[in-house]
Amino acid sequence: MTPAQPPRRGRLPLRLRRAPAPWERQRPTWHEARPALIADALKRARARPSGNWYAVGASRDLRADRPLARTVAGHEVVLWRNAEGRLVAGPGACPHLGAPLRDSPVRCGTLVCHWHGLALGGEPFAGWEPWLAHDDGVLVWVRLDAAGGEEPTARPPLPGRPVATAALTAVYTGVGVCEPDDVVANRLDPWHGAWFHPYSFVDLTVVGTPGPHDEEDAFTVDVSFKVAGRLVVPVRAVFTAPGPRTVVMRITEGEGRGSVVETHATPLTPDRSGRPRTAVVEAVIATSDRPGFTAARRASPLLRPLIRHTAGRLWRDDLAYAERRWALRSSGRFPG
Repeated sequence: MTPAQPPRRGRLPLRLRRAPAPWERQRPTWHEARPALIADALKRARARPSGNWYAVGASRDLRADRPLARTVAGHEVVLWRNAEGRLVAGPGACPHLGAPLRDSPVRCGTLVCHWHGLALGGEPFAGWEPWLAHDDGVLVWVRLDAAGGEEPTARPPLPGRPVATAALTAVYTGVGVCEPDDVVANRLDPWHGAWFHPYSFVDLTVVGTPGPHDEEDAFTVDVSFKVAGRLVVPVRAVFTAPGPRTVVMRITEGEGRGSVVETHATPLTPDRSGRPRTAVVEAVIATSDRPGFTAARRASPLLRPLIRHTAGRLWRDDLAYAERRWALRSSGRFPG
């Protein structure tokens, strides 16, 4: 596929579109969104190493007075900061009588069980052993070697991203009845954007797909983000899958060049019916060299809820897509 001319950045980020065609008259993309192409990209992503690392949630959600907890790949995980500010992670059950440590408070860096007062400072105690954890400034991670079964690494294999302290960051988390593969497959299908999300994306064209010698294994997309009415922001974005549970969208041309959206699919524990559940942990790390971006960063407490709201609207649809894909696969009605 021959790449089109990338969108140019002008003095103002907004563009005024011509009167758009009705939704049903836009160019069909089903013949380009070949199932085999998406399946092959997913297969290659699954073969890439993760080092047994799982994204748990937003670093900002880790408060001083309470832990951050989640059941990851069937393992109860609890995270907090010790007295030195170091991130600590470990099993979410108290070693005394199994109390849920997710409900226990943190006092001066010590996690105090609310059943009988057993205190954990992050060191091994009475059979409770800490797990390796990492805080990258945006997300917190835990390494679960028993769940991952891969060659472990000292840190999660993070993709290149803007420096968090100089960027506008926000993290959205949602949960769906599906497997991580279904979330990754959704992100490796950029062709659905303007059809399934017409409230956010218009004029979407996939201008590049992975080839046999494409080391990055990239899908390149020209698309416009809708702002209001006919006002849009055109960009070129590249989607890659650097790991089995991660897809990264990077803006390479247009407004916000260098900004990334990291989508991490974290397996949880099955629901009461035995169906798999997966958390989507999506980090938006936005940057710009425009003078006004400094003001936007200062307003980040006001902007983060808006970013999470936008991501939530998209993921309500995309998790339905992922859930449908899992339901069809599990019933044998669709290959996976």
